[in-house]
Amino acid sequence: MPVMNTVDEAEVAKFQAMAAEWWDPNGKFKPLHMLNPCRLDYITQQIAAEFDRDLTQPNPFEGLRLLDIGCGGGLLSEPMARLGATVVGADAAERNIPVAQVHAEQSGLQIDYRHTTAEALAEAGEQFDVVLNMEVVEHVADPQAFMTCSQQLMKPGGLLICSTINRNPKSFAMAIVGAEYIMRWLPKGTHEWHKFITPDELFGLIEKAGLDPVDRKGFVFNPIAWTWSISDRDLSVNYVTASVKPA
Repeated sequence: MPVMNTVDEAEVAKFQAMAAEWWDPNGKFKPLHMLNPCRLDYITQQIAAEFDRDLTQPNPFEGLRLLDIGCGGGLLSEPMARLGATVVGADAAERNIPVAQVHAEQSGLQIDYRHTTAEALAEAGEQFDVVLNMEVVEHVADPQAFMTCSQQLMKPGGLLICSTINRNPKSFAMAIVGAEYIMRWLPKGTHEWHKFITPDELFGLIEKAGLDPVDRKGFVFNPIAWTWSISDRDLSVNYVTASVKPA
């Protein structure tokens, strides 16, 4: 039975228009560049814990096959490849792929970038030890179908790391009014508040997809220090979850 297509073409078009700016730390993806060290810290710690890897050793993720859904220009795919993982970067926005490919080549990295969807990969029977689903679920047409597809892409015992934005007045003020209208970090209309997902809702989607949630943390921005940090308690705006597929 074919897997449902969850791609939202209007959302893809937004990121197509910004493709060339992925690696400009002061461009339209400045918020992701600022957040990236925090995201990478969480991702690497979760992978190391789940697969018993020592991050102080060379190529600690060697032997792990990793999928970066909605890879964009490769801001997460490249560090994962440097840590030894075999990386597939997938994006529904076609223009993102050549940008990612050129940057990886310039960086001396071998990454399998593909203009494709999670659904197409699942239908092809692709399987991964780790699936990164970062800042994507709030842009798809059907979050539950997308989460179920993510589960199908995981090997038994595999790890899913999923981040998104909470839905409340604070997230509207910070992620839309602040980031798009005041700071102008992102083009207006990049996010739609009604598509944001609360942590409890996301856990519900994850569990319904057949996965076991094991962790959730907040990504918190400090406007005084101008830095991001990981929080055990504050999931009010940006947050991340880790889930495993039963072996």
